[in-house]
Amino acid sequence: MPQHAGGSLSDALFSADSVRRIDQYVIEQQGVDGFELMQSAARAAFRRLVVRWPGVSPLLVLCGAGNNGGDGYLIAANAVRHGFTVHCVAVAPTEKLDGDARKAWQKAVADGVKVLELADIGEPELERLFETAELIVDAMLGTGASGAPREPFAAVIAQCNRSGLPVLAVDVPSGLNATTGAVKGEAVRAAMTVTFTGRKAGLYTGQGAAMCGDVVFEALNVSASVADSGESPLAMLRRWPTVRDWLPVRPANAHKGRFGHVLVVAGDRGFGGAGLLTAEAAARSGAGLVSLATRPEHMTAALARCPSIMVHGLIHGSELPALLNAATVVVCGPGLGQSAWGQQMLQQVVESGKPRVLDADALNLLASRVAMPASNQILTPHPGEAARLLNCLVPEIEADRMAAANKLQSLYGGVILLKGAGTIIASGLDVVDVAGGSNPGMATGGMGDVLSGIVGALYAQLTGSPVHAAVLGAVVHLEAACRASADKGYMGLIPTDVIDALPQVFREAEPVSNGSEEEE
Repeated sequence: MPQHAGGSLSDALFSADSVRRIDQYVIEQQGVDGFELMQSAARAAFRRLVVRWPGVSPLLVLCGAGNNGGDGYLIAANAVRHGFTVHCVAVAPTEKLDGDARKAWQKAVADGVKVLELADIGEPELERLFETAELIVDAMLGTGASGAPREPFAAVIAQCNRSGLPVLAVDVPSGLNATTGAVKGEAVRAAMTVTFTGRKAGLYTGQGAAMCGDVVFEALNVSASVADSGESPLAMLRRWPTVRDWLPVRPANAHKGRFGHVLVVAGDRGFGGAGLLTAEAAARSGAGLVSLATRPEHMTAALARCPSIMVHGLIHGSELPALLNAATVVVCGPGLGQSAWGQQMLQQVVESGKPRVLDADALNLLASRVAMPASNQILTPHPGEAARLLNCLVPEIEADRMAAANKLQSLYGGVILLKGAGTIIASGLDVVDVAGGSNPGMATGGMGDVLSGIVGALYAQLTGSPVHAAVLGAVVHLEAACRASADKGYMGLIPTDVIDALPQVFREAEPVSNGSEEEE
C-alpha cells in the first residue's frame, strides 16, 4: 500500500507563494528565460481555448498589471495571429507594466493587437464589448491577489459574471485566493481555468470548486525543476483513478470475517432513516458484517429495506457494550439526536475505545464536551459542525479549510474529514489530502450518512490506516454520486441513488478472475 503522502508530483497542491518561488527558481537557477516561460503559458492556454471553444470569436481579453496580465496580452497576440477577432482591454493602465509583462504588451501591440485602456473608454463602449464578445479571457488578477479586488477590477469582475459569457481564467479566476480557495468580495466565475507550473491548492477546495469550472494543469515542462526547488506541497489531490489500488485485494478463499464488522449506532426517534442509510452504505462498501443499533421502532423498516443487516433495538445505553465487543469499527452519530438516548450511546462508544467514525449529532455532542483526542477515530464534520467543534463561525472555517481541518486534528486527534466541495482530510501530517471534484447533487439530506457508512466499512477493512479509509471514502462517495447523477441529474439525486452506484465503482478495482478453472 502506498504511503499516505505519496502520489504523483502532478497531483501535488501548492500555495501561491510556493508556486511563485518555483517560478523564480526555474528562472534564476535553471536558466529559463522568464519571458519565454510566459510565452509557453500563453500558448498552452490558447491551445486549450481553441480545443474547448473552436471558432469562437470575438474574444474579449481583460488584462491586469502583473505577469497574469502579461499572459493575457500574449494570448491575445496568439489569437490575432490565428485570425481571431480580439478586443483587448487594459484594466490596469499599461503605463504601470514593467518587466516581462511590459514585454508581453509590446509584443501584442507589434503583432496587431489593439489594446484599449479601460480609463479611456466609457461604460457604453465597455458594455458594447461585452455584448459583442463570445468568450472572455480573464487575465486580470493572478496568484498574488489575496484580498477583495479593488476598483476598477471589482466592477469589471461583476460585469463578467453578469454577462453570462463563458470565461477562460488564466492561472486563477480573478478574486479567488489561490492558496485557500476563499473569496472576499467579487470573483470571476470561469468555465475553465488553465493553471501553470504547479497546481494551486485553492483551485480545488472551497469557493475554488465553484469559481474555476474545469481546471486544466499545464506543467510547462518544468516538472523536474519543481522537484528540485525544495518547495513542499500543502496537499495531495486524490481522485478515484489514483487511489483505487489502495483497496485490499480479496483472495479467492475470502470469508466475511476478513472484512470487518461495522456497528452503526444511529437513529433516535424520527431519524431512523439516517442510521439505515449509513448501515446500507457500509454493506455496499465491502464490510463483512454490518449491525445497526437503533430505536426499537425502526427495526421493521430496517429489516424490510436491507435484510442483510443485523438490526438491534436499544432502549438504553447499557445494552450497547455487548454489541460493541463484537465490532471492528463503530460508526456513531447519524440521526443520533442530542437527547439522553443519544448521549448514552455516544458515551458507551467512546468508553469502549473501539476504532470509530463520528458524524452528525455525535460531533454536536462532542462539541459540548472537553476535547477527547483519540488516534483511532475519524471525524467527518461539515463546515457547520466544524465551526461548533472549534467554537467559531462557518465563514472562519471556509476562509481556510485546510487550516481548519489541521486545527481540528490537533485538538481531537485521529483523522479529520472536513466535508464540502474539495473535501479535506487531515491526519496530523504537514500535507493534507483533497478529494478532487464536487457534485451539486450531493447538497441534500442524508448524503453525509452515506459517507459515514462508506468510511466505516473501509476502516473495517483497512484497520491499520484510518487516513486511507477516510481518503478512499471521500473519493468513492464523490465518484458514486457522479455516476448516479449522470443518470439522475443533480436536482433529483437522493442518497439511495449513491448507494446503488457503489457496486459499479468498487467493481473497477476488483480483479476480473473469479477463480474458476478454464477448459482448453
